[in-house]
Amino acid sequence: MTSADLYVQTFLKESEIGQVYVKGARIWVPDAENVWLGAELLENYTGQKKIKIQLEDNGEEREFEIKDKKRLPHLRNPEILIGENDLTSLSYLNEPEVLYNLKVRFLESNCIYTYCGIVLVAINPYEQLPIYGNELIQMYSGQDMGTMDPHIFAVAEEAFKLMSRFDKNQSIIVSGESGAGKTVSAKYAMRYFAMVGGSQKETQVEQKVLASNPIMEAIGNAKTTRNDNSSRFGKYIEISFNKNNEIIGAHMRTYLLEKSRVVYQAAEERNYHIFYQLCASKDLPEFKKYCLLSPDDFYYTSHGQAPEIDGVDDGEDLVSVREAFTMLGISEKDQMMIFQIQSAVLHFGNVKIREADGESSEIKKDDKHLTIMCKLLGIEESQMRMWLCNKKIVTVGEVLTKPLTLTQASFAQDALAKHIYAQIFDWIVEKINKALQSGAKSTKFIGVLDIYGFETFEINSFEQFCINYANEKLQQIFNMHVFKLEQEEYVREAIEWSFIDFYDNQPCIDLIESKLGILDLLDEECKMPKGSDENWCQKLYDKHLGKAKHFEKPRMSRSAFIINHFADRVEYQADGFLEKNRDTVLEENINILRASEFELVAELFEEKVDPNEKKSRAGSATTHPLRQAPKGGRGSNKKTVGSQQVQKATVGDQFRESLHKLMETLNATTPHYIRCIKPNDTKEAFIFEPKRAVEQLRACGVLETIRISAAGYPSRWTYPEFFQRYRVLAGSKDINRSDQRKTCENVLTKVIQGNVKKTPRGLEDPDKYRFGKTKIFFRAGQVAYLEKLRSDKLKACGIMIQKHVKGWLARRRYQRIIKSITLLQKYGRGLLARRHAKFLRETFAATRIQKHWKGYKARSHYIKVRKATVIIQSAIRGFFGRILFKKELHEHRAITIQKLVRSWLARKRYKRVMRGIVLLQSHFRRRRAKKELKQLKIEAKSVEHIKNVNKGLENKIIQLQQKLDAKNKEGMTIKEQEVYIKQLKTEMEKLRSSSEEAKKSSNKITDLIQQIKDLQEELSKEREEKQVLISEKEELVKEHTQVLSKMAEEKCKLKEELEEANLKLQQQETSTDDVLKRKLEEATQQLQAEFDSERGHHQRLVKEHARLQQRFENLQSEMQMVTSPHGHKRTPSDISAISLESYTSSASPDEVKYEEEGPEDKDQGYGTKKKKKAPAPPVPTASAMEKEMKDVDVGLILRLQNKMKEIEQQKTKLEERLRQYEDEGHPQTGNSDAVISNSAFDALKQQLVNADDVQLVIKLQKRVAELEMTKSKLADELDERDDEDEEKSGFKITTPEYAYNNLKRMNGHVDKEPPYDNKEEMQELQNENDKLKREVNKLMKSISENVSFEKGGTNSPAGKEFMDQFTAMADELDRRREECLQLRAMLAEKSITTHAIAKESYGGNDDLVNEDNELALAYRTQKELNRLLENQLQKTEKDIKKKEEKLKREIKELKTENEAAQKIINQFNSITRNLQLGPEAKIEATMQHEITRLTSENLDLREKADKQADQIRKMKKMLKVYAKKLKDGDVAEIEAELEKDDKQKKTEDNVATVKHLDRTYMGMLEYKKEDEGRLIKCLIMDLKPKVAQGLLPGLPAYILFMCVRHTDYINDDEKVRTLLTNTINGIKKCVKKHNKELERVILWLANTCRLLHTLKQYSGEKTFQSENTSRQNEHCLRNFDLSEYRQVFSDLAVWIFQTMIKYMEEVIQPMVVPAVLEHEAIAGLSASKPSGMRGRSSSTQDEDVRELSLDTLMKSLNKYNQVLSQHAVDPELVKQVFRQLYYYIGSNALNNLLLRKDMCNWSKGMQIRYNLSHLEQWLRDNKLNESGAQSTLEPITQASQLLQARKSEADVDSICEMCSKLTTAQIVKILNLYTPVDEFEERVPISFIRKIQERLKSTKKEEDNTLLIDTKYSFPVTFPFNPSSLTLDSIDVPEALHLDFLTRV
Repeated sequence: MTSADLYVQTFLKESEIGQVYVKGARIWVPDAENVWLGAELLENYTGQKKIKIQLEDNGEEREFEIKDKKRLPHLRNPEILIGENDLTSLSYLNEPEVLYNLKVRFLESNCIYTYCGIVLVAINPYEQLPIYGNELIQMYSGQDMGTMDPHIFAVAEEAFKLMSRFDKNQSIIVSGESGAGKTVSAKYAMRYFAMVGGSQKETQVEQKVLASNPIMEAIGNAKTTRNDNSSRFGKYIEISFNKNNEIIGAHMRTYLLEKSRVVYQAAEERNYHIFYQLCASKDLPEFKKYCLLSPDDFYYTSHGQAPEIDGVDDGEDLVSVREAFTMLGISEKDQMMIFQIQSAVLHFGNVKIREADGESSEIKKDDKHLTIMCKLLGIEESQMRMWLCNKKIVTVGEVLTKPLTLTQASFAQDALAKHIYAQIFDWIVEKINKALQSGAKSTKFIGVLDIYGFETFEINSFEQFCINYANEKLQQIFNMHVFKLEQEEYVREAIEWSFIDFYDNQPCIDLIESKLGILDLLDEECKMPKGSDENWCQKLYDKHLGKAKHFEKPRMSRSAFIINHFADRVEYQADGFLEKNRDTVLEENINILRASEFELVAELFEEKVDPNEKKSRAGSATTHPLRQAPKGGRGSNKKTVGSQQVQKATVGDQFRESLHKLMETLNATTPHYIRCIKPNDTKEAFIFEPKRAVEQLRACGVLETIRISAAGYPSRWTYPEFFQRYRVLAGSKDINRSDQRKTCENVLTKVIQGNVKKTPRGLEDPDKYRFGKTKIFFRAGQVAYLEKLRSDKLKACGIMIQKHVKGWLARRRYQRIIKSITLLQKYGRGLLARRHAKFLRETFAATRIQKHWKGYKARSHYIKVRKATVIIQSAIRGFFGRILFKKELHEHRAITIQKLVRSWLARKRYKRVMRGIVLLQSHFRRRRAKKELKQLKIEAKSVEHIKNVNKGLENKIIQLQQKLDAKNKEGMTIKEQEVYIKQLKTEMEKLRSSSEEAKKSSNKITDLIQQIKDLQEELSKEREEKQVLISEKEELVKEHTQVLSKMAEEKCKLKEELEEANLKLQQQETSTDDVLKRKLEEATQQLQAEFDSERGHHQRLVKEHARLQQRFENLQSEMQMVTSPHGHKRTPSDISAISLESYTSSASPDEVKYEEEGPEDKDQGYGTKKKKKAPAPPVPTASAMEKEMKDVDVGLILRLQNKMKEIEQQKTKLEERLRQYEDEGHPQTGNSDAVISNSAFDALKQQLVNADDVQLVIKLQKRVAELEMTKSKLADELDERDDEDEEKSGFKITTPEYAYNNLKRMNGHVDKEPPYDNKEEMQELQNENDKLKREVNKLMKSISENVSFEKGGTNSPAGKEFMDQFTAMADELDRRREECLQLRAMLAEKSITTHAIAKESYGGNDDLVNEDNELALAYRTQKELNRLLENQLQKTEKDIKKKEEKLKREIKELKTENEAAQKIINQFNSITRNLQLGPEAKIEATMQHEITRLTSENLDLREKADKQADQIRKMKKMLKVYAKKLKDGDVAEIEAELEKDDKQKKTEDNVATVKHLDRTYMGMLEYKKEDEGRLIKCLIMDLKPKVAQGLLPGLPAYILFMCVRHTDYINDDEKVRTLLTNTINGIKKCVKKHNKELERVILWLANTCRLLHTLKQYSGEKTFQSENTSRQNEHCLRNFDLSEYRQVFSDLAVWIFQTMIKYMEEVIQPMVVPAVLEHEAIAGLSASKPSGMRGRSSSTQDEDVRELSLDTLMKSLNKYNQVLSQHAVDPELVKQVFRQLYYYIGSNALNNLLLRKDMCNWSKGMQIRYNLSHLEQWLRDNKLNESGAQSTLEPITQASQLLQARKSEADVDSICEMCSKLTTAQIVKILNLYTPVDEFEERVPISFIRKIQERLKSTKKEEDNTLLIDTKYSFPVTFPFNPSSLTLDSIDVPEALHLDFLTRV
């Protein structure tokens, strides 16, 4: 019976046919190309053989021939039934309707899943669709199968629920032909189970289950002509679950691996993926030894000539396979061994066997592939070479060796290759199963069967036979299961039914597997020594031909046979059946492999006991799957074991046995079926070929399900749904609302079994429907008939309504016309009257306007003439006056010019006379001066004259010194005046205290300001004098530039040489730096890798913060020991930044940049600039710290030693350069403090030898940093020397040392001149040196008084460094003193007579000593030097001040270093304690250290920021005050204001003091240390919400803060810390313990927020005191800064808020869909349609489910609002709560709408919008409309509006604008799901949806393709500051809290 006969033969009688097949009836007609075409009857059918029809596609009219009345064409369903989720809900169940419905869903709606009874039909889209995300899994989790759209997740959820509820094992059977998507479907099913059954522990078995997929695809999948990833084996995966429904393990069984693919592939096909993945990775270093080539170069991978797959990267796939191997616990060694064996198989295929003499074969001796294969497998090449071409025959008395022919040897070669691959395949499966096993007990499982579908090709062989045999067995189970479900449904509803005849394929199965069946005859023929395929085929003919209806013989062949399977007739070619069934391999080859030197290879071929083996007589034989077998020499598959021969089970036996076990497993489980359909053979996306689809539908049993359903009662309706849909057909007297079943019976009796005249189909046949207990069962076609009646009734009602409405509209239009005419007449007459009145008014007005206008014009003309006359008169009078003025002015100027000219002439004459007089005088005086000059030269040669000159010089020097002292005294007086000015300023500030003193001092302030101005004038004068001196200096510089030009040239040459030396030195330094950097990078790479892995682990631990919180509570005692003892203001981590950096790397990346940093940047303590800017250091792992502590990294120490030696060498080179530079005449600038002595290096080396702890590593790193700094300083010093040379060339002397050395050089020149006494100058230099020394000693003394350099009796590093610097400076001063003494002695020696000078230098000629005025030149030089010395003294003072500031900064840095060292010691102790803990405890401790450290740093930064902000505010205020002072008029006003403020402060202080003296209660609660636990227990753990409701809101928070106030009052740091810590822990425990008690959670959310606000309000910070009263300000904390605890309480409040929201969402989650989507508040607006009501879910429990509606949801929201109000939760927080809840409601509703087709219609859109309006009204009623909650409903609101909107092309823009909150994917999904409920609605055309997509694409720049909204999204939680108006002293502690141990203070 075919599906074409279903309707007519089953239901229609001859009397009914004429009433159904009438003109206009829609039918299906067969078509050769499209299978079925839609048509319409053009005439009634009355029994004629031909009938006229019209095709719907092209409108063609034709005649359809009807050969038999019982084979009439199929009827079509109404349009409203097209596109249904379940095919069985169609009214007419037939093949064309099934095919058309699938096509519409696939092409128009892009829905690839459709139900067909219990079967899920999945069509392969050949495109990646976004319908498998985790959010979709969450949506389907917990839902019934029929509530959501068809999906593989729905089937998986159904199986999971049946297993979890009834503890019954389940199976999901995925079938289909190659390329239909079976593997992907099975993969997604397993992924669903992994998500919903994922263990919360760390086993993560579900990840291992998913990890097995890439491995099995690599070794078991291949490319075929139909599929790029075809599974060439069957597999059944059992996923095991425990009692808690968590995955605990899995097990995989495989079936019939296609081994023949290893050695041969058809055209355009590939071998298994793993071979191509290996070839793609041949360039990897670890694969070099495999000698891999490209796939085209290997024989086994080159048959198909298609080595690549589009869009697939084989190299990346191999990486995924290796990662999966690692996850499953397969070691790297075993992985490489697997790849090695598979590479050996590839090389084995390239081994060439050639024909030898006679009937033998051989292999070339130089065959490299054989050598590589033997090397990779670890076997002997000679043995393999021999036994590939020979075989061993065992007889009774001897063992013979027989050579193999070329064909036999080739068969043996291929058989061995297949066997090796099959063994490694089985070994991998076994390893995977071991990895997936679990020690826990498995109570139930879900099996996923991914097995090949029915196959038929042009040439079908043994593999297709086994596949189709397996599908016959599966189809039998499927038919029985479908029949069983139908029977159970009828029995459950007490329906009388007759037996349904369904197809039973047991005869076909018996033909294959029964005794003497096909498999038995095949095994028997395999045992025969001379057995052949032809003989076996002849036996089949003899046994079954003509006897079995499923067996046939082809006409033209004697080596083939035909089996009529349930899906199709298949012709099998018998060639190769025997060899494939034997599947034998030469025993000698196996023995060679067993002797492999590799353990894995030998393990693969070990002897295993096979229970299927049978004893028999036989030898060994060869096999080849696809090549033609040899004509002679056939044997059987026997192997020798000792003296007996054991028969190995054939492939057919093994497959039959495994299939039998599979059937037993499936029969013991509840099956779920997924049938995968391949829509086309070209693998194009969303292309549907009806021919290919209908072939698969027939083969997979979908149409059989339809046939069984159609044979019974396919349409099923519950009584309420039927009444709601079809009550329009009933009269009022037929309706009985109390008994809906009675009403339905009345309707059906009247409609279907009524009078024939009234109802054309009213037949007295009770078989048309049946009444069950809860449902009505209809035969096929009855629902369509009911729909037709309903449509006719609605049309008639519509016509009646239209008649009355049109009449009413006509009357209304007539009345409007009459009324309009009357109004027109009335208004027309009024208009004419108004026009006449207007004319009269305008005439009167015009007359008056003319009168006034004419008068105005006359007056204007008169005024204009008068004004012009006045202007003309004034102009004439002015003209004459100006002429007179010009004349008088001309006369006055002429007189003045005459006066000036006459005086100029007189002066000119006088100057000319005077100039002549002066010339005469000068001439006379010159002659007299020459005479005097000769006389002076004679006198100058005498000794007395020289002495007088020297005395003059000494006097000049003394005068200069005195002048310098005077200037210094003047500077001191100026400074005293400045100090005095400052004192005056302070007095001015004091004068602001009272108004009377301010008024009296106003005159004094003006005097002081005048004095300041005078002083400023004096300073300006002094500056002018200084500028004069500077100008003189510049003139002198210009004079000496010529003298020093030669020196400048020499300096330039020296500079060039120095630059060349510097370049060489820089090159050497860069080379050494590069080498050093490379070494450091190599040294840190290993540590960095470990760091990265540990950092990733740390991040994962942070994500599990919730779980670690519980463990954190158990470690509180240790945390108290670990935390810093410095108090609550700062709790830094003991793990400092320095220690962390020392643990992580010996040379971190920061150290590479260390040379570029200054000394200030090298501080690692808290609060430094570097620490503020630098990111948090990485966290050291416990393993790394343990390793560092057990044994210090010797390699690290050696590297540091080497680096120190290199830097020491560089330092030595730089010092040598510096000495050379000084020897050439360049002095040192005093940077001796930066040089490290060699003794320090020796001491450090000695410490390195004795290194035994981590602190040594820290010292080494610090020492390296110091050396780097020294190196940089030396380099900078050389640069400074170069700069000094440049400045000297310009005669810019900037240092006292240069002046001193220049003086020495000058004295060298003076040796040749007449000596003069420089004792005073030397004394002056000595005085300056003594002065500098005294200042340094004074500075040293002050530093030693302020800083302690002793730590436990030994100098600290900072102290040593400072003492070294001081010693170096002292040595430098001593050296300078010795040079002064030497210079003094040298001057004394050089003080000789002029005669001695002349004798020594001028040959005794005294006249030449001062011939060129050398002494005058020396005098001027000495004068210039004195000025320079004066300038240098001033600069030296400035330098001393700078050094003093620098030393102060260094002192601060030393202090921070001391603190850091102390922290390192504490950290060392804590690490030592942590290492004694376990691994988890170490990680916990490390995390807590880091968290504490970061918290303390944040607190320090906040403190500093607050202090700086306060200072800035104070400074701004002071600046404003001073700015206002400068204004004369505002001074008094400012002083009055300040006086008022001071008075107000005094008044407040006085009032507070009075209250303090009078009050008896201070707002504190005192408790004892031992009562702290009782306080937490009574106030937190035992406090019940009912008790708290009767108390003051927030009372627990107030009590806790009052206790904190007392600890602040007594300044007990430890007590406040333990109290707050225990409070936090107590609240956490209470909330965790009672997380399902909403009132308790809200109670502590309110109190935590109140405590947080109270801590802010009484913190003493001004920002939180703006609303405080004076009394509340008195209660502020005085000693403690609890800002860090405020952050902790804020985090705690966020956690409680999230816990509360999570519980609320869990409660309202089942209410959302019934309340928003399903609730029908509008009466009479039905949204249901004839869906058939087939109960999709068999897992629904029988218990009565509580009715959920919109009222239920509203009640829950009211309850939440009430509880929040009772506990006085902040209003802003309440708004955030309901915003989050409304977002959850809207997102859940929208996600469900997007997955439910039955909700997407106009009526349901109206209902949803009405339900949402109730939710919005609730917000307005509770004054929450401003919380932002209403905006979260916008997406679901717009979705409901989209359902109601018109959907024509003119509405595209309006729809796009309306749906602004919906994504493109969501809009398209809703439009695709939109389904009309009635025939009056229309479907959304595809063209409209495409236009919507284009419009959205053009408008939305950032396209968001997200389909589902993230329901887990959380809005940020904020806690706005909400101060309390209560004062603490007004709060009483009630007795109900049992806190009698608290004492009021």
